[in-house]
Amino acid sequence: MEKDKIVVGLDIGTTKICVIVGRKNEYGKLEVLGMGKAVSDGVIRGIVSNIDKTIFAIEKAIEEAEAQSGINIRVTNVGIAGQHIRSSIQHGSITRNSSEDEITIEDINRITNDMYKIVIPPGSEIIHVMPQDYYVDYEDGIKDPVGMSGVKLEADFHVITAQTNAINNINKCVKRAGLEIENLILEPLASSLSVLSDEEKEAGVCLVDIGGGTTDIAIFHENIIRHTAVIPLGGNIITQDIKQGCMVMQHQAELLKTKFGRAIAEEASPNEIVSIPGLRNRAPKEISIKNLSHIIEARMEEIIELVHTEIITSGYQSKLAGGIVITGGGAQLQGIKQLFEYMIGMDARIGYPNEHLGKSKIEAVKTPMYATAVGLVLSGFRALDDRENKYLEKSSVFVPKKEKKDRGSDIFRKIIDKTKGLLIDDIDNREDY
Repeated sequence: MEKDKIVVGLDIGTTKICVIVGRKNEYGKLEVLGMGKAVSDGVIRGIVSNIDKTIFAIEKAIEEAEAQSGINIRVTNVGIAGQHIRSSIQHGSITRNSSEDEITIEDINRITNDMYKIVIPPGSEIIHVMPQDYYVDYEDGIKDPVGMSGVKLEADFHVITAQTNAINNINKCVKRAGLEIENLILEPLASSLSVLSDEEKEAGVCLVDIGGGTTDIAIFHENIIRHTAVIPLGGNIITQDIKQGCMVMQHQAELLKTKFGRAIAEEASPNEIVSIPGLRNRAPKEISIKNLSHIIEARMEEIIELVHTEIITSGYQSKLAGGIVITGGGAQLQGIKQLFEYMIGMDARIGYPNEHLGKSKIEAVKTPMYATAVGLVLSGFRALDDRENKYLEKSSVFVPKKEKKDRGSDIFRKIIDKTKGLLIDDIDNREDY
């Protein structure tokens, strides 16, 4: 049963490694059973740079999640990000035997599977093939061709590739931590499951996930993923700027950013001063909040300009009625929504991963920094493309005519046996009724 199914999401991020265990409740909402997190020292800009440190952090996060949920974790959905991620639009086609027969789910699977055979740069692997629009006998703009008649079936696909070495390193870390990978999912796609509504995806929306090492972008239009990109800048580079600009320690720079940082310097008071403890036998250092905000604003403007460039490159700039949804740890920076609106000229909102969450004893999971981890759990229950969910339902409901007849006569025989007072064969599954 779906409600008995338990799914685990593992987010291997630049600043933290997070594990979330969840299941669907009776209302179809995600119930978080346990969460574990650990500091991520072995990951730089979304790429594993130290195997041992990453394994240690994964084991620590898993241990915490197991203790909280009371569940022995063995299989997990894992997120992948990093500047090595590439996306492109590819065209595929198949010729069917007859124009009289309807296009089936098998035809869709065949044309999709063909995409995994395309030539890609050496050292890369395809991680996702996302269908865009279909063409049936040169008729374009078809979203779902199943049930239509035609000989030539074509489609445009959004193909996402990742570096083979990066994938192998993630596999190595997860396996050595005693786990199996069920699915490897691009992180902005996972985040989109947890923070975007169906209405936003239909209207057109740009998801911006600001993490520690990278800023991930996913653009949706008419419920279909149209563009993905990874910018190699995130919250950590802002911390580095503060560290250098204010001449403070790394952990002090992080605290200054999270507690006093603002994305818009104009909103900071020029009279507000923070005192930082000095090093041994040195006087405390006084830092102006106004100066701190100028440092943050300069870097945030650079990141937003790169996001704007990706929106323009996608060709969907004028089609995003849903505007921008900002999520990830960086979305918690004060004034970031206003800065996005001012620079890009679109409506923006902060994306909280409570769109599909039910009641949870762990309130922290509802903050934007856990959007990816929640999305990785949701991906165990939902496909990344809504059409795939529909195809799965269709194929599970479909039973061949002959099989239906046999099952019906079998049930009828059992009812007759009951009236005779005979014992029903224990091997028969009662769900058949």
